[in-house]
Amino acid sequence: MSDSAGVTLQISLAPTDLPHARDIVPHQLRQWAGQVDEVLLTLDLHRSRGRFSAAWAERLPGMRSLLADLCAQYPAARVVEVDYGEAARRELAEAFFGGRQTPEKDWNGGPFYSYFYGLQSAAHDYVLHMDSDMMFGGGSQTWAAEAVRLLRERADVIACNPLPGPPTADGALRSQTLDPFPYPSTAYCVSQLSTRIFLLDRARFHQRFPVVPLLPAPNRLRVVQAQLDGNPPFALPEVILSHLLTQARLLRVDMLGAAPGMWSIHPPYRTAEFYARLPEFIARIEAGDVPEGQRGAHDMNESMIDWSSAQAPRWRRIARHARLALSRPFAPAQVADTASDALVR
Repeated sequence: MSDSAGVTLQISLAPTDLPHARDIVPHQLRQWAGQVDEVLLTLDLHRSRGRFSAAWAERLPGMRSLLADLCAQYPAARVVEVDYGEAARRELAEAFFGGRQTPEKDWNGGPFYSYFYGLQSAAHDYVLHMDSDMMFGGGSQTWAAEAVRLLRERADVIACNPLPGPPTADGALRSQTLDPFPYPSTAYCVSQLSTRIFLLDRARFHQRFPVVPLLPAPNRLRVVQAQLDGNPPFALPEVILSHLLTQARLLRVDMLGAAPGMWSIHPPYRTAEFYARLPEFIARIEAGDVPEGQRGAHDMNESMIDWSSAQAPRWRRIARHARLALSRPFAPAQVADTASDALVR
């Protein structure tokens, strides 16, 4: 990296991610590894309940093989398994939550502890975090250095993201409403943080937020669902972090950067067609070959793929939660107690 600051690229993975990770993570490294000083592949082996735990055991050997191959290809890459041991839990709790025990998962069974573990495990304070399903076009090899410079120059900016979606001719966003941000390239700002992607100044984060409160709590319906599914009744990490940024009036800046720039795109669903065509999609994204209907949109939309098969009927979602509830020991009285406890945290 041309900037003197060290940057860690941290990618969050779990065994269930293998079907998309085998194509997308190599793509992520092609786009980013040349801009960073460390590639940290964090593998979460704590299995939750529900949709985030699909085919866990079956896919683990393939995931381990993929990560070993990537580390052999990229000397700066290393794999770290998320440590849920007592000493690691205590260290993470002290680093982020004032000693309070960190939830393993959020109310929906999604990752919680592992996000903060990835931040803490990075060798450098500038951490470029991304989920394993994020894809990137533009391919600028100066974006990370530009983002670090912006973080250093603006005390009110705590994180930077690539532009959400391929750029439109006039620079407008079509799927999000963000405020324009003064910058040499197309840029926007907001007091929110998404755990899909961000470049964060970890040292400044700790300085501004020595203790991260586990607030706001999920609404009562989600707390009850968490209890039924067997998950901790806590909000998603991005909800908690966005709440902090809003209170502190700090900004996340989404910027294209100097030509050719860097932009992100996210697949909101997983279908057989998506997996079959994933190498094609990646090649098109890397080449900037996207339809006009996708420009300005941060999620891959129907202009690129027919998502209709991914729309699960409501009864199917209800049935999934019912199966989870029936598969575990459960006392009905515990629902109200857990919900009330979470709502006053």
